[in-house]
Amino acid sequence: MLQGKLGVVFGVANRRSIAWGIAQALSGAGARLALTYQERVGDTVNELAATLPGSMTMPCDVTRDEDIEGTFARLDEAFGGLDILVHSLAFAPHEALAGTFVDTTREAFRIALDVSAYSLVALARAARPLMERRGGGSIITMTYLGSDRVFPRYNVMGVAKAALESSVRYLASELGPPSIRVNAISAGPIRTLAARSIPGFPRMEEHVRQAAPLRRNTEAAEVGDVALFLASDLSRGVTGEVIFCDSGYHVMGTSMPLG
Repeated sequence: MLQGKLGVVFGVANRRSIAWGIAQALSGAGARLALTYQERVGDTVNELAATLPGSMTMPCDVTRDEDIEGTFARLDEAFGGLDILVHSLAFAPHEALAGTFVDTTREAFRIALDVSAYSLVALARAARPLMERRGGGSIITMTYLGSDRVFPRYNVMGVAKAALESSVRYLASELGPPSIRVNAISAGPIRTLAARSIPGFPRMEEHVRQAAPLRRNTEAAEVGDVALFLASDLSRGVTGEVIFCDSGYHVMGTSMPLG
């Protein structure tokens, strides 16, 4: 489905990462990928990338404009264009998740919105000329139901995801003319490195497993398959959307009792 396509994946940290599940799906369908990483997980990402044919890796701190510029300059040199961009990035200081939302500090709010939402805008801007050269492209980001509903202890991340989803719609509108599609996948709770930092996460998993129509939690490989659809020409008429991959939990009216 993606033979000859060129992509970059932001957010791989280890084998449990949703970004890694997506990278495996895209590579398995024929895409050649670049994986970016933070310095602290560089060795792990390099080991994972070695299992994907034709892939490459590079460090990138998305809070630094110069890092983003350098990353896309390297992509341009190596690939000569870009078809797919996967944004699987989110972060908030631990204290902003452990306490109450009303006590969120200005700095914690800034960091959460910068890393989790603004980075998509910055990456889309940098990717645009490379995608235009290829006649268009697909930008995919990861969100969560906490953007629309209150989940105890999700706090400022819910606000950040709401900003991310709004950014998807505005980017889709502006990048549509050069045939660049922008969509989000809203996954159910998956035990990633980032998810484990959310207090009460195991209870969240158990609740979803019991309440979701499919009576199970979501797997990273399932999210990877949705991303494969969004990256391929099968979704050529889809943009500005939030597609759920959460075993159907979002359609239910049950509340989540997290203390």
